[in-house]
Amino acid sequence: MVYDVGIIGAGVVGGMTARELTRYRLSVCLLERENDVACGASKANSGIVHGGFDPEPGSCKAQLNAPGVPLLFEAARQLHVPYRKNGSMVCAFSAQEEAVLDELFERGKQNGVPDLELLSGDEARALEPNLSPAVTRVLRAPSAGIVCPYALTIAAVGNAMDNGAALKTNFEVTAIEKADDCFTVTSSDGETVRCRYLVNCAGGYADRIAALAGDDFFRVIPRAGEYLLLDKAEGARVSHTIFQVPTSAGKGVLVSPTADGNLLVGPTATEVETPDAKQTTPDGLRAVMQLAPKSVPSVALRQVITSFTGVRASTAGGDFLLQASEKAPGLVHAAGIDSPGLSCCVSIARRLVELLQGAGLVCADNPDFNGERPDTHAFRKMDDDARDAWIQSHPDYGRIVCRCETVSEGEIRAAIRQNPPARDVDAVKRRTRSGMGRCQGGFCGPYVMQLISEETGIPLAEITKNGKDSRMVVGRL
Repeated sequence: MVYDVGIIGAGVVGGMTARELTRYRLSVCLLERENDVACGASKANSGIVHGGFDPEPGSCKAQLNAPGVPLLFEAARQLHVPYRKNGSMVCAFSAQEEAVLDELFERGKQNGVPDLELLSGDEARALEPNLSPAVTRVLRAPSAGIVCPYALTIAAVGNAMDNGAALKTNFEVTAIEKADDCFTVTSSDGETVRCRYLVNCAGGYADRIAALAGDDFFRVIPRAGEYLLLDKAEGARVSHTIFQVPTSAGKGVLVSPTADGNLLVGPTATEVETPDAKQTTPDGLRAVMQLAPKSVPSVALRQVITSFTGVRASTAGGDFLLQASEKAPGLVHAAGIDSPGLSCCVSIARRLVELLQGAGLVCADNPDFNGERPDTHAFRKMDDDARDAWIQSHPDYGRIVCRCETVSEGEIRAAIRQNPPARDVDAVKRRTRSGMGRCQGGFCGPYVMQLISEETGIPLAEITKNGKDSRMVVGRL
């Protein structure tokens, strides 16, 4: 089969691009090197929907951020993905930093960010009582928000698949050849996929994919950001996303609620050698723990339940690189998608479709496209009456597997069955939150493995945590 469009990388941009393309009568195939979608920067970031005051006016980021925010919220609503329009605050602690807020305010107005306002420290503390008394001034963006980034990616890919797109996981691209107006993309195990047009959404590996296609003109700069995730007992410490004044290294350490009710602090911004450098470090976590209380002194860092590192892909120019290849006609690049990439994912996807059309792709409307994705009937979102009613017709929802997050057996079985299907323990975790509570899977992990085995036929000894060689057990006694 020759697909109309192949997309390399099933992160949030790749997933949203696939969803946008299935609005048309096109055959689409997503190619992902990992065992599941959302395994790169899309699973390990702040989940912040930025208002749009930070990008330089006229840049690609500025063009896509503010207009992209309502598009993202609408997509999240259609896909039943957790999100909140909680607004953001950037805090100044000195006259010098107050001057930076003035610049950001003017920049935001140029970028079309709605309802921006400058508040005194006291006015800000009236909205956020736990804000530091040292805060002298605040830039507030009511249009900003938070979203679950991996849930958004999973739902986007799932919706694209429900509308006809194909997904191939464990497909690590090692060769790209162009002949007779068709790309042949080859994986590390020799599998090939042919497509007329190709989109490079490979994140930290986008430069390597470009080089394989003979279009070696940019380099990805991987930057690691380390985070601490706190228990839901701390989830209401602040309602806004609280930033400090940004520096050349990034937007700095934030304190923010998550869309699922936890509290998140971080990240650092450290240049690393490879996109796989996802380890946390003592120095990085120490820096987060020292800087977060500057904004919110009462944050209870003893409530940390896990830490993680995400690696974002930047380029030397500091802007998104969205363009059609000059050397490989039919290839379109989406590179350097660092912050605010999540906020712009829908607007980026639409820009990529426009670039494909400019390269010759014919897009006829698909009358059967359905942009809605059914809700997951997560017990944590139901009241007792709704739970009782659902259990009457779905008895397996009455068996709770993860007590920390109140996740039922029915939810886990559904996650294994629906698009994109979960095939490892972390994939179930991202879809259902089973294993995301205080015990981090200590109690529910074996039961989740058993359910995966029952649903897929994969022997227990072959079930992995996150694909490849990450087996949970080594054999049966």
